[in-house]
Amino acid sequence: MTLIDSVYVGELRCRSNHQPSGTQLDTDAPSDNQGKGERFSPTDLVATALSTCMLTIMGIVAERHGWSLEGCSARVEKTMTSEPPRRIARLTVWVQLPASLDERQRDVLRRAAEACPVKRSLQGAVAMELHWL
Repeated sequence: MTLIDSVYVGELRCRSNHQPSGTQLDTDAPSDNQGKGERFSPTDLVATALSTCMLTIMGIVAERHGWSLEGCSARVEKTMTSEPPRRIARLTVWVQLPASLDERQRDVLRRAAEACPVKRSLQGAVAMELHWL
């Protein structure tokens, strides 16, 4: 179990504290929804959670096999619904794997990433599209 405390600080900004590490994170409402857009929005964090979860799971698998994952990257595009209710309509992720990996290694990493906990949690609730480069 992980505890995260959040408080509304005003002007559509919240501050969250990750209790295990003491790390703080601020969020803002996006500029297209009455906010300043100066920080990640809550839905931006959902998109970020997907891409970083995929990278983290691939990192665990790569370390287990002694493969270098240095330079692996992911880019995620969050698309919101245009009609109410406001929600995430689609998350599109592009994953750039290191050129040094062979096809078998790429397949193992793809399968691992596609089974990450965030993707599994969002499955069926948010459309997701993954592109492997």
